Amino acid sequence: MAGNSGKIRKSTSTRSLAQYHGKRRADRTPEPIGGGSPKGGRRRFVIQKHSATSLHYDFRLEAGGVLKSWAVPKGPSTDPRDRRLAMRTEDHPVDYLDFEGIIPPGEYGAGEVIVWDTGTYRNLAEDEGKKVPVAKGVGEGHVKVWLEGEKLHGGYALTRTGQDGERERWIMIKLSDEGADARRNPVSTEPASVRSGRTLDELPEDGEHRQRS
Repeated sequence: MAGNSGKIRKSTSTRSLAQYHGKRRADRTPEPIGGGSPKGGRRRFVIQKHSATSLHYDFRLEAGGVLKSWAVPKGPSTDPRDRRLAMRTEDHPVDYLDFEGIIPPGEYGAGEVIVWDTGTYRNLAEDEGKKVPVAKGVGEGHVKVWLEGEKLHGGYALTRTGQDGERERWIMIKLSDEGADARRNPVSTEPASVRSGRTLDELPEDGEHRQRS
């Protein structure tokens, strides 16, 4: 039975990644092509700072065998008064949690990528006292999680607010808890990668960080 459920999860995640694969040429980009499997223990998250057509932060939550993803133009805030736009993007493979490098010119998402923050998270969303799985919450338009990252700590809520063409528009809000701090502005004061210590401008051109994880 357990083996069958594993096959079902793998099949579902494969279908979920069809859009991701359709946008990328595996022989041209250093990005992960997929195939990684979720590890045991607490689910992980990553926030990748991405200098593409415009600078933004990609927020990704491990759920349902993939990374549920949003592009946050201004990056996450630690001030509960801020409402940050978060545009839903295609699911990414779990391997993408560790990706840091340079996507070549001419490829989808071309530009520099660093792991701005990463860690584990726990699901806070409930309905009548029962946990709502994150993957289900994404489909229903509401996600609430507690992050334990190297830069970010505490609760965050994401709520779908509408549609821009084919893309879903969400709002990302910091919850009022011990991790809230209106005086902090980590996207400005802490620009470097938690993985390599490099900023976007410091990524090597020699391919050192351009290999798939």
